[in-house]
Amino acid sequence: MILKKVILLIEDNEDIRESIAKILELEGYHVLAASCGGMGVSLANLHIPDLVICDIVMCDMDGYTVYDSLRIQQKTKDIPFIFSTAKSENSEILKANSMGVMNYLIKPFTDHDLMRCVDNCLKER
Repeated sequence: MILKKVILLIEDNEDIRESIAKILELEGYHVLAASCGGMGVSLANLHIPDLVICDIVMCDMDGYTVYDSLRIQQKTKDIPFIFSTAKSENSEILKANSMGVMNYLIKPFTDHDLMRCVDNCLKER
């Protein structure tokens, strides 16, 4: 039996979260969905996903803090990470890159862009 890759999706906008989850599930991934950063960090520690897709701007904990929280823990420090955000300023992209996140999806993005980014991250693993 082949186990599905697990993707943790952290997105506070319910419509966007459901839309991305549906795309990923149709592509054969198992999706864990979190509506806030704190819940996302808890799910990551509990399930150790193969990939994290995380919004940057959220009410309880921004995506940068989520990323840092996962990087300081041995069991989650190597999980590939994608930022998904409406922030398209070069300074935001450079900040993400300087943290080690090279995968940055700017909303709105296409299904193709999402899957290309996901496939690239998981291929590197």
